[in-house]
This record gives sequence, structure tokens and C-alpha cells, in this order.
Amino acid sequence: MNRVELIGRLTTKPELRYTSSNIAYSRVSIAINRPITNDNGEKTADFINVIVWRNQAENICKYLDKGSLVGIEGTIQTGSYTDDKGNKRISFDVVANRVEFLESKNKNAQNNENTVQNSDEDPYAEYGESVTIDDNFLD
Repeated sequence: MNRVELIGRLTTKPELRYTSSNIAYSRVSIAINRPITNDNGEKTADFINVIVWRNQAENICKYLDKGSLVGIEGTIQTGSYTDDKGNKRISFDVVANRVEFLESKNKNAQNNENTVQNSDEDPYAEYGESVTIDDNFLD
């Protein structure tokens, strides 16, 4: 069995990339706090590399930012390569099967604006394209 579940914060803003076959992906790192402190009484964290593919990659780049809290479910993938100095290195990544957004990109802005000042303002404008819901949908 190869299954991993993690909750942590993105260490950088996600960047969208594409393979030569035009498949979207993003490599991110998440920081996960350790439950104990070090000898100096300071909290420590583990930094886990995660690869996200296709629509999930597009969505994390669109909706999340550095520091966003995410839940990741995936599998561990290892590999090896030779660095610039000729040393053999081993890589360790989590390949995400599922990404849960536990906070939005604009969490701080949302917390500071609990109400919409003007009824003409679109509170969902920051999420991109407008969405139209057909009245028949509610029936």
C-alpha cells in the first residue's frame, strides 16, 4: 500500500507548467509543523515536495498562494538523477491524487471585509469568470 495524507502550508506561490504533451502540472512544497520543538524550544517543520497534475494543478495556481493551507492525498514516488557535479541523488515526491483547499488565496482580505459595502459589488469577482445560474436549476 502506498498512500499519504498531509496537511500543510504552501511554501511558495504555485506556478503552472506544461509537459511537452501539453499536460498541466505544478511542483509545490508544503511545510508541515512537527508536533515537538527542537533543543532550543523552537518549532520545526518538514518540507514535502508535491507534484499536482491537470485540472488540480490549474486550480491550485488560480486559487491558492504562498501560505495557503492545503490537504493532500497522494502516493510517494522516488527517483534518482545525477546532479551537475556528477553525484547521484535520490528524489522523493508526493504525487497528489486529491488536493483540498483549506483556505482561500484571499483569506486575509476576506477576514477584513465581512460585509459588502456596495450592493453592486460582486463578492465573487476575485474568482475569475462570472457564473450564471438558470432559475430552473432551483426547481
